[in-house]
Amino acid sequence: MAGSASDPAKFLPLTPAVFHILLALADGERHGYSIMQEVEARTENRVRLGPGTLYGSIKRMLADRLIEECEARPDPSLDDERRRYYRLTRFGRHVAVAEAERLENLVGAARAKKLLRA
Repeated sequence: MAGSASDPAKFLPLTPAVFHILLALADGERHGYSIMQEVEARTENRVRLGPGTLYGSIKRMLADRLIEECEARPDPSLDDERRRYYRLTRFGRHVAVAEAERLENLVGAARAKKLLRA
């Protein structure tokens, strides 16, 4: 995903995996397995991110500064210390909003063409 850190539109369109990960992190930090579970639950098991897709996407998203790894860790007695937690960056949130707006415009066009009900 090549783009400029100053212009969210340069990252668009996002891959479905990246958009699902951004959506999963929109409510707060999560570890990888929790991201996978959130995506499955939100899509009623229609979208399943495998580990390769998830962690490959996370690696690129970290490099693009859409997300960051959290330094603070939950209480080790309540969590596996090997887990890595991620959260949206401010720029990542801007990119997610830009993609949501892009998709909203596409849905509007589909409604105008009577492909969807108004």
